[in-house]
Amino acid sequence: MTAHMPSVRTIVLVLVASLALAAGASVSGQSGAAVVMDNTRVRVFKTTGASLAGVAHGSGVVVPLSDGPTRKAGDAYWADDAAAPRDANRANPGALIVVEPKAFTPGAAPQVGSKPGDAEFVGMSFKTLFENEKLTAIRARMEVGAREGFHTHGSDTLVVHLSGGAIEDTADGKTKVNRWKPGDVEFESRGSSHSARNVGAAVDVVLVALKP
Repeated sequence: MTAHMPSVRTIVLVLVASLALAAGASVSGQSGAAVVMDNTRVRVFKTTGASLAGVAHGSGVVVPLSDGPTRKAGDAYWADDAAAPRDANRANPGALIVVEPKAFTPGAAPQVGSKPGDAEFVGMSFKTLFENEKLTAIRARMEVGAREGFHTHGSDTLVVHLSGGAIEDTADGKTKVNRWKPGDVEFESRGSSHSARNVGAAVDVVLVALKP
């Protein structure tokens, strides 16, 4: 009995330490922004309007993921300083996606492609929220069974998923179903080509089409 006591104490201490670490991770996860994408064109943060520590001070698109006192989910807007509390809290103290475009020098020969909404589609809608010299922000929706014909992207485009959903994607002769959750972000590069079909419930997204 006595021989087993040290191991029992060790197990208890390990469990207590694990719980403390888990609690600390949970608190720290709520205390600042998480970078969910970082490439040559954009840096994307996921955070809340009440917790902007870690968001870079710079201009960008703020996308509320839930309804707030003054803005609804998906009511994306431009912020001169995306890390400024007054800008985020004016939209929503809840969950946010912040998209900060980076300085970019386009290639000498721009690739041919279409703008969001220019490809042949059925059961889809596109509404421009705002446009400036850096980008165009668009609210888009795929109804149940909606289809978007094969097309080539004329711009680097970020997709912020508001509702989540299941979208069948066909590119390079291969078809797969991507299952998205609210707050997921995907990047469709300029010159990439595909077709899409909604195989689940209606899908709502915000598209951020970057300009060269």
